[in-house]
Amino acid sequence: MQQAWTSQGEGDSGEGLAPPLIAAWDAIRAGLRRDCGARTFDGWLKPAELGAFDPDLGALELVMPSKFMADWVRNHFGERLQLAWKTTLPIVREVRVVACEGGPRPAPLLILDEEPSPAHPSAVVSAHPRPNFDPRYSFASFVIGKANEVAATAARTLAEADTVTFNPLFVHGGTGRGKTHLLHAIGQRFLELRPDALVVSMSAEKFMVEFVRAIRENDTIGFKGRLRSADLLLIDDVQFIAGKESTQEEFFHTMNEIIGAGRRLVITSDRAPQDLDGIAPRILSRLSWGLVADINQADLELRYNIIVTKLAMLPGVSMPTDVVQFLAKRLTSSIRELEGALNRIAAYAMMTGRTIDIAFVEEVLANVLRANQRRISIDEIQTQVAEHYRIRKAEMTSARRSREVARPRQVAMYLSKQLTPKSLPDIGRRFGGRDHTTVIHAVRQIEKLRAMDPEIDAAIRLLTRQLEG
Repeated sequence: MQQAWTSQGEGDSGEGLAPPLIAAWDAIRAGLRRDCGARTFDGWLKPAELGAFDPDLGALELVMPSKFMADWVRNHFGERLQLAWKTTLPIVREVRVVACEGGPRPAPLLILDEEPSPAHPSAVVSAHPRPNFDPRYSFASFVIGKANEVAATAARTLAEADTVTFNPLFVHGGTGRGKTHLLHAIGQRFLELRPDALVVSMSAEKFMVEFVRAIRENDTIGFKGRLRSADLLLIDDVQFIAGKESTQEEFFHTMNEIIGAGRRLVITSDRAPQDLDGIAPRILSRLSWGLVADINQADLELRYNIIVTKLAMLPGVSMPTDVVQFLAKRLTSSIRELEGALNRIAAYAMMTGRTIDIAFVEEVLANVLRANQRRISIDEIQTQVAEHYRIRKAEMTSARRSREVARPRQVAMYLSKQLTPKSLPDIGRRFGGRDHTTVIHAVRQIEKLRAMDPEIDAAIRLLTRQLEG
């Protein structure tokens, strides 16, 4: 490749090209500044400089000060620059946006928890250099069981493998089951193996807030560039953009950009894609495009192992096996609550000097234990029954009456009557607005089947044990 102003092409092909190139570039820059606005132009396009030009190929290089800026300008202005040069100076048939050799590399971590400086892209990239992932939330400290095995394996694969066969990774599960832990573990491991990578991590709510701010400040191009240049994008709790049409539009294009560029995307939610209400179908389609991994409620064995693992991180705390078993059996709602209970027990034991036994635990956790006794909800029952019969949870409230859907729905109604204090009308409303007489019929039908069909009876017993922990 040859510099336009020092071209050494054969004959006159390379002579006298510098002035036309410079004049054309000045005109193109003026047009871009007018069309895009001074703020966007000054932040992203003004740093571009004329590079080498090959008159034989008609290929011109525009040189950016960093790889980050080169990638961003190429992705967002590549076609416009190509058209502008062809129109202004037809001898330029191809425009290549490249990074300056020896230019600065992107900072290893970009977190949008605070307002970034809009003055210059390099300032945005280097913002927030502090470590942002909690070192306690690593793969080493994530306890794996049947409830989360697929999600944990997929998360580690995405973080460590040179190439992955799935993208995006969508992890869903109820509150306090370890989704945030996995996000932190993915981010940390990805950066350990790729120190120069650009990682963006934010909640869907923060995505919405930042996008609205960008619209208000006329900086949507900057917002898009900060996210779409990420090597790894982590979005937590995507359900919070339900019903936000403009935010979903931007989120859809961000997903497409990340996936299309071969970069990695991880999204979490409290429910499966098909159960997300208020999310555009095209987004749901792409959420299901990669790998969907659920984190189910931890079973007794997993809760026991989690307690043992967490106790190893609490120096000076000794807990007998019978107490560990007691906690694993009684605290069933979430792993987060389980960890909080352990911290509380350890703190009280150290402050009072008392031995940790079941009586001590019942005294310290009296409110927590009472809450867990009555915490089985209709939503939890619907989830457990749907998983057992391998149907969509949404079928619990659908109008379908086919046997493969109606029978699990009746089982869920029966369990709701047996395991919750809800009234029959309340239960009917939670099953798609059905009348209380429908619930009565379901309860009587399952009671009759339990007496006649050993399979139904065994399924009810199994589901009851699972729900009661």
